[in-house]
Amino acid sequence: MAAGRKIEDEREARACLKAAKGENLGRWARAHGIDGRSLNAWRINLEARAKSTSRRPPRTKAALAKAALAKAAPAKSTQLVEFVPRSRVELVVPTSARYVVRIEGAELEVGDDFDAETVARLVRVLRSC
Repeated sequence: MAAGRKIEDEREARACLKAAKGENLGRWARAHGIDGRSLNAWRINLEARAKSTSRRPPRTKAALAKAALAKAAPAKSTQLVEFVPRSRVELVVPTSARYVVRIEGAELEVGDDFDAETVARLVRVLRSC
């Protein structure tokens, strides 16, 4: 079964989510040739961003000034980081030991031959999700 195409940007994600409103997201995505995982990841990220921007406004003068500066700064674009699992056959690599790093529900498995800098970069990516 072929997966649909990935959502390219925030504008497309918002349009798809608006069109699918009130329907089963996975069913809607399949019917329209969209990768349901990609659309769902965008939904989660956009909802998280909406929650973080809808917090109670600051009350002190310093906090108000800081908030005003933040609004004046260019908005950061939403960045989607997608991890796609590989098949079980690809994951079987003969090594003398395996190490599993768990960060907030995500797992990263490496062998004795891991590169420390690469693992550190991956951990930073996982923490930012």
